[in-house]
Amino acid sequence: MNGQPQQSVQLTSTYDPYLYQTLSDLMGNEIVVQTTKNTLQGTLSGVTPDHIVININRTPFFVRIQRIVWVSPS
Repeated sequence: MNGQPQQSVQLTSTYDPYLYQTLSDLMGNEIVVQTTKNTLQGTLSGVTPDHIVININRTPFFVRIQRIVWVSPS
C-alpha cells in the first residue's frame, strides 16, 4: 500500500485482577459501590475486566471499574 510499511495498533488498558476476582466472588449478591460520582446499591449481576453490572429495581446500571472507589457486600 503506497510503499509504506504497515503500522500495528496496540490497545492497552488497566486491569486489576484482584478487584476482578473479588467482584466475581460477589456475583449474585447485594453490594454497595462507591464511584467517583455517587454510591450505588443493588445486586451484582455481571463482571467483566472493564465494567460491572448492578441491577437496581430491575434496571441494569453499567459501572466502569476505573470509576470504582470501593465495594462492600450489603
